[in-house]
Amino acid sequence: MTKEERIEKAVSFFKEGYNCSQSVVAAYADLYGFTHEQALHMAASFGGGIGRMRETCGAACGMFLLAGLERCALEGADRGAKAANYALVQELADKFRKETGALRCADLLGLSKKEPIVSTPEARTPQYYAKRPCVRMVETAARIFGEFLENEGKI
Repeated sequence: MTKEERIEKAVSFFKEGYNCSQSVVAAYADLYGFTHEQALHMAASFGGGIGRMRETCGAACGMFLLAGLERCALEGADRGAKAANYALVQELADKFRKETGALRCADLLGLSKKEPIVSTPEARTPQYYAKRPCVRMVETAARIFGEFLENEGKI
């Protein structure tokens, strides 16, 4: 599957109702031996800016979760592997922030600090898609991660 096909897959998942993080992770999960269902479970809590708290963008969180599948410390004392993961996450975050203007969900959505945090997701209506930049965030995160994989020679 090409990078472009994976980006389209991520956007399609989001439009099917999956959260932003699930959409990004599910589009690449097969590369790491995960099923679609496992990907949905892994990324479920990161939508809506982590549990709909509007903190770090869920699409970016999905990208970071994938970064951990690429580079991570398998030994607790492996500072070099931890540093490699953190460097990759910071690189991906910087690219995302440069393209979108922010990394924080509330900032991307233009929300004020006065709006209450609720756990109930909004209905996915045409009005929802018209007012939310989330599809673009999913597309951006999926593309940035796909470009990383292309540069690594993995897709």
